[in-house]
Amino acid sequence: MPPLLQLSNIAKSFGPVKALRDVSFELRAGEIHALAGENGAGKSTTMKIVDGILQPDRGEIRIDGERRRIRSPLEAQALGIGFVHQEIALCPDVSVAENIFMSATALQRGLMNFAALERKAKTVLAELCDIDPAIKVGDLSISNQQLVEIAKALTLDARILILDEPTSALTESETEKLFRIVHRLRQRGLGIIHISHRMAEIFEHCDRVTVFRDGEYVTRLNIPETTPEEVVNNMVGREISHLYPEKATQPPGRPLLEVENVTCSHLKGVSLTLREGEILGIGGLMGAGRSELAKAICGLRHSSKTLRLMGEPVSIPDFSAALDHGMVYVSEDRKVEGLFLDLPISQNISSLRLSQVTKRGLVNRAAETKQAEQLGRRLRLKAGTPEDPPSTLSGGNQQKVALARMLSVNPRVVFLDEPTRGVDVGAKSEIHAILRELCDQGVGVVVISSELPELIGLSDRIVVLHEGKMSGELNAAEMTEEAIIHLASGLHSQGDAA
Repeated sequence: MPPLLQLSNIAKSFGPVKALRDVSFELRAGEIHALAGENGAGKSTTMKIVDGILQPDRGEIRIDGERRRIRSPLEAQALGIGFVHQEIALCPDVSVAENIFMSATALQRGLMNFAALERKAKTVLAELCDIDPAIKVGDLSISNQQLVEIAKALTLDARILILDEPTSALTESETEKLFRIVHRLRQRGLGIIHISHRMAEIFEHCDRVTVFRDGEYVTRLNIPETTPEEVVNNMVGREISHLYPEKATQPPGRPLLEVENVTCSHLKGVSLTLREGEILGIGGLMGAGRSELAKAICGLRHSSKTLRLMGEPVSIPDFSAALDHGMVYVSEDRKVEGLFLDLPISQNISSLRLSQVTKRGLVNRAAETKQAEQLGRRLRLKAGTPEDPPSTLSGGNQQKVALARMLSVNPRVVFLDEPTRGVDVGAKSEIHAILRELCDQGVGVVVISSELPELIGLSDRIVVLHEGKMSGELNAAEMTEEAIIHLASGLHSQGDAA
């Protein structure tokens, strides 16, 4: 019996850039097949060819053994291919129900029966989450928008389902629900392609894994016969023995930032202390107030609070004041809040503190370029020139531009919200090393992460939030996933003191 989907010798170039070189892939009916590789390895480009978004320069696509040319996403849908993209592609100004059934309603004639549409959407959503189908998509959180994308794909009569980093913005419980559905679909005979950087997901849920590197096929492995280390080493082309840098051997220094009684609509009197040369992790479930806490401290959200920096009282009414005191926040949503995707890299980096590259009221482009080149070398940024926009870069290199922007102000305290979301294993390791280097220079680093292994592997100390309150604090010896989950879920609390 032929594979459900088979790709042979697929090649694709964008001008002089060879994105794919003789790529091969196969998918069987009734399997979950992981596709792994660093950002820029060619995973999404290959799947866009399968979905008809891009056309290959050469190569062959077969479905059920029959050669096919897929000229558009509409043809892909007709062949039973559904694609949940990593980049959310919903219409923000119409309802959840209209987005879910966009393909079906586009061809409908006459008046729309919105009540019936919402009832159908509610049935689809019930398997995933509790979202009002009448609400506008633009009013939803990023994680709920991702769930709507998944619900949209589930309404198609798909035989092949492509999931591109589907859990990157989901909570643990939402991820569990998604994989329960994925396993049911596999039992019905669907072939599912799961693109992910998360080794735990690949090894818990997938049957096989294919690895791409630099636009080329590297290997295909059966999950029971391999290890996460072997997959990672094939992804990066070198052995990564330590995913996380060594933690500080010396005790942290004096208190750098003391925060007392942060209170706003999402927070109820949170206090914490950050010391010199320390990575402080902030854990908690989505909605616990982690991002709100960082934004409130940095003046990006209105709140009442008391702050001391190096023992001296400071007032941070807005982000400009935070920057004046050497405090920087890097958003979890780099594409919307973190970067100007279509402006040059050099202008992105200089944008936080233009005065550093300004002379007599005019921006000195030569100084701006020099700053970008220096920080780019420091962060091992892989880009063409400082004039290239971040939109042309991989996710890991986009994040490095966001970090370069942060470093341009010579910060004393940095808050990083999901610093490696959507970033491949090799780039993650580099970003972790950069954060530890900052600590070694005396900078205080606060990391918010939904990935518990990252939170534990990177942090010197972790504070956990639950429903806007401090649930507890864990030192290095106490850090386990179970301990964090207990505190985050409210099953156990050490009190409100930091």
